[in-house]
Amino acid sequence: MSRSRIRRARSGRRIAAAVTAGTIVLGTALSAFGADVATASSHREAPLISADPAVDNTDLYAFVSPDDPDSVTFVANWFGLQEPNGGPTFYPWATDANYDLNIDTDGNAKPDIGYRLTFRTEDKRGTDTFLYNNGPVTSLGDENLLYRQYWTLSVSRGGGWDKVAEGQVAPSQLGKASIPDYADLRDEAITDLPGGGKVYVGPAEDSFFADLRVFDLLYGGDLSEVGQDTLAATNVNTWALQLPKSAVTLNGDAQRNPVIGVWSDTERYSMQLAPGKATRVGEPVQVSRLGNPLVNEVVLPAGLKDAFNGLTPNKDATIPAVVDRVTNPELPKLIEGIYGVPAPKGPRNDLVEIFLTGIAKNAPTLDGSPAPIQADLNSPVLNADANKAEIQPSEMLRLNTSVPSTKDPNRLGVLGGDLQGFPNGRRLTDDVIDISIQAVEGAAQSGQLVDALATGDKVDANDVDFGTEFPYVALPGAVTAADGLGAGAQAKDQGTVTGSSDTTGGSNGDSSNGSGSTEADVAPASNSTSWDDPVPMALAGGAGLALFGGLGAMWFRRRRGAGQVDQNQQR
Repeated sequence: MSRSRIRRARSGRRIAAAVTAGTIVLGTALSAFGADVATASSHREAPLISADPAVDNTDLYAFVSPDDPDSVTFVANWFGLQEPNGGPTFYPWATDANYDLNIDTDGNAKPDIGYRLTFRTEDKRGTDTFLYNNGPVTSLGDENLLYRQYWTLSVSRGGGWDKVAEGQVAPSQLGKASIPDYADLRDEAITDLPGGGKVYVGPAEDSFFADLRVFDLLYGGDLSEVGQDTLAATNVNTWALQLPKSAVTLNGDAQRNPVIGVWSDTERYSMQLAPGKATRVGEPVQVSRLGNPLVNEVVLPAGLKDAFNGLTPNKDATIPAVVDRVTNPELPKLIEGIYGVPAPKGPRNDLVEIFLTGIAKNAPTLDGSPAPIQADLNSPVLNADANKAEIQPSEMLRLNTSVPSTKDPNRLGVLGGDLQGFPNGRRLTDDVIDISIQAVEGAAQSGQLVDALATGDKVDANDVDFGTEFPYVALPGAVTAADGLGAGAQAKDQGTVTGSSDTTGGSNGDSSNGSGSTEADVAPASNSTSWDDPVPMALAGGAGLALFGGLGAMWFRRRRGAGQVDQNQQR
C-alpha cells in the first residue's frame, strides 16, 4: 500500500470552494446567443444513466501540471449535483463498478494505457446508529468515522490489470462540527504512486461554472434568466491522477510523441435484487462514457444517448448517425432560427477536427478534403512514431503534452490565443461554454470571434479559485444553495483562501479575454446573510447534519464515556 502524504503547511494552501458542475462540448453546446443561452454538463445526459448517478461520468479534464511541468494531471468526475447535506447515506462510490481512465497514445482509438479504480466499503454502523460519524473527525483513521471506503488503483498496458496502489477515500463533507478542517483531511488522502505521480479520490466542489436555466424555455423564454451560477453549492465525486509524461505518451517519449487522447468510462455489473440485498452477476457492462464535454447531452439526439454511453471510441466513425450529428449539427440551425445568427455552411469539417480527429494541418477529414483549421495542435498525426494509416477518427479529449502551462492563462483557451486551453485538453477554469458558443458558429475555423455572441452566459469563472497544487480541485462545500450564503461564505466557513491566481486555468478574475465581458465573479444573491451574524455562521457549517452529529456525539458520550470524544476534540 502506498504511503499517504500529509501536508499541513497552510501558508501554501490556496484551495478555495469552487461551486459548479460539469462541462460543455466545443462547437455543439447550447449556449448564450446574442444575450445568453447555455447548457449543462454531462450530468443526467441519457435516460438510463440518469437513474444511476453513482456511475455517471460528469466531467473530464487533462492538462500539463502547472507546478510540475514534466507531468500531466487528469481529473475525472462522477455522481454530480450532490447537495452537501444529503445524509445519512451521502454519496459513496459504487463497489460493483469499474471506474476507468483510458489513454490512446497512437491514434487508433483503442486504449494503450488504462487506469482503473475499484472500491470496497467498511461500514461500522451496523444496527447501532444511522450516523456517518459519532464525533469530530480529524484524520482518516479517526475512530469516530464510522463509514469508510477504500480504493484500489490498477493499470493495464494492453494486457491484464496490475494493482499499482491502494488508499482511502476522503469522506463526504459532513459539516464543520463533524470535520473541523477538511483541507487537512484531504491532504492526508493524497497518495504517492510508485515510479512517480499522485492520486486523490474523494469529494470536491464541481468545477463547472454555468447558468443552466436554459432548460426553462431558453432562460425563461425572454433571456431574463442569465448570469447566475446555477450549479453553485453542489459537489461531485472526483478522481485526480497525476502521472509523469513518460508514463502516458507513445514509447514513453513526450518529445517525439506529445499527443494523447483521453476518455473516461464506467463499467457496471448487473445485479440480482432481493429484499434488502443485491448480488453481482455476469460480466461488467460499459454504462457511461465521457471524452469531450457534453457530446452525449447536446450533440446526440435522445434516441442515440444510451447507445453512445455503451460505445467504444473505435466504433464512433463507423456509425453514420453519430457522424452526421457532427458534420451536420442541429444547434447552429436552432441558433439561426431563434436568434438570427447565420449557421455556417456544412459539412462541418471544423467540428470533425475538434471532436473526432484532433487539430492539425494534415489531420484526416472524413470526406478527404483539406483540414479546415490550419494549425498543428493536438492531432495524433503529430506523433512521430504513430502509424498514420491506423489513425481512426473517434470522439475523445486530446492533449498536446508538449505545450507548456501558460503563466497568464486565457479563459477562452485556444480561441483566446492560449494553446494550453480547451480544446487542447481542458483545464479546470477554461470557460468551455463561451468557447463552445464561438466554435459552433465557426470561430475555430475563421479565427475570428463572433461579436454577437461575445457575452456568453455571463458566468465567466468560478466565484472562488481552484488550488495551485495537486489535486487542484476545490474543497467540497458544506453549505447548501438553500442557505443563500454563496461560495464566498463557503470558503470562509472552510478556512480557505480566496482571490489567488489559478495556474490550472487562469485567474478566475481574468476579464482580459476578448469576450466583451468584464464580470469576473458571480455576485451572491441579494438576500445573502452576513457572516457577522453568529446564527447563520452556526447553521452554515453543516446545517441539519451538523446538528444531528452534535446530538449523536452527546448520545455516544453517555453510552461510551466522554473521554474518547473529548480527546478527539483536542487534536
